[in-house]
Amino acid sequence: MDLGSLYVDQTPPDDLSRERAQRFPGMKIYPTIAEALTLGGSKLDVDGVVIVGEHGDYPKTPKGQVQYPRFRFFQEAVKVFRDSGRPVPVFNDKHLSWKWEWAKEMYDTSRAMGFPFLAGSSLPVTWRIPSVEMPHNARVKEAVTICYGGVDSYDFHGLETLQGMLERREGGETGVTWLEAYRGDKFWQAMQQGSWSKRLFQAALCRSHTLAQAREGFNDAFPSVDDMRRLVKDPVAYQYRHADGPVATMLLMSGLVRDFNFAATLEGRSEPLSTQMYLPMPDGRTTLANFFSPLVNNMEQMFLTGKASYPIERTLLTTGLMAAGIDSLYAGQTKLETPHLAIRYQPARESTFWRS
Repeated sequence: MDLGSLYVDQTPPDDLSRERAQRFPGMKIYPTIAEALTLGGSKLDVDGVVIVGEHGDYPKTPKGQVQYPRFRFFQEAVKVFRDSGRPVPVFNDKHLSWKWEWAKEMYDTSRAMGFPFLAGSSLPVTWRIPSVEMPHNARVKEAVTICYGGVDSYDFHGLETLQGMLERREGGETGVTWLEAYRGDKFWQAMQQGSWSKRLFQAALCRSHTLAQAREGFNDAFPSVDDMRRLVKDPVAYQYRHADGPVATMLLMSGLVRDFNFAATLEGRSEPLSTQMYLPMPDGRTTLANFFSPLVNNMEQMFLTGKASYPIERTLLTTGLMAAGIDSLYAGQTKLETPHLAIRYQPARESTFWRS
């Protein structure tokens, strides 16, 4: 599989594209998306499209959302499809758009034109420690993910961690009816009041390989709430209810962990189902980041077979959840009804997380 062309929207001093184009002469950089998709000709001349709208210098909304140009990139690609009389499979990295209406339009366009559409992050498809899967048709009562990072960035990864597991429950996905965000003091109040299961919280936290030390020196003391308040400066939670009942909570706790950990309560199972979505990060000296390879594998399989390995509805839902979480924070951490997230779909029966 060859990368035949590239369009680069911005070229800051540390840009890598020019060096790559010199090293790999078969990959040509074009000044427009249309020229990249037509290889400088008049008709579509590639077998697939990869959209990565991330990083770069882009304005923010009043809510703090970076206005990455994924929707614009998608529109320009679709115009080439229409002008050429045929589409090809499209992969969109991360959430579909910062704006819900645009995300929904991207989804609707892909369905109307009939081209395979894959999107999302590495979390649902990466390695797991332990290497376990949510049983197909499991009856889930509650789920928790403990992770790190900020709003309008790693919150999406946390939501993908949850959804990649919860979509496999009995009946498949039914959509989300409400969401409420917590931040700062309200976060700690919610934890103290038991807004999410303490047992699930501990089960997920025990999967972390990066749990911060609660005391000086080498020890194995499990952090108390006071320890966590000292370690975590800006905690954020998104809690939401699926239409068929399960409640899910995504907890951003930078300073406590630097990985993505999941736990859920299942009917008929005495202990929580828990695992870590493992992303092998570089240590800055000797190792390379390899967390994108599982996602690239799914992307390549779609280009080769013409079929997406998991439903695009997953990313549509997590995109909407992320936007709702940001809306709730912006509205003073209020509980929001989410009728627009009545998104139903059936997951792929076969597991798609990485095992090799």
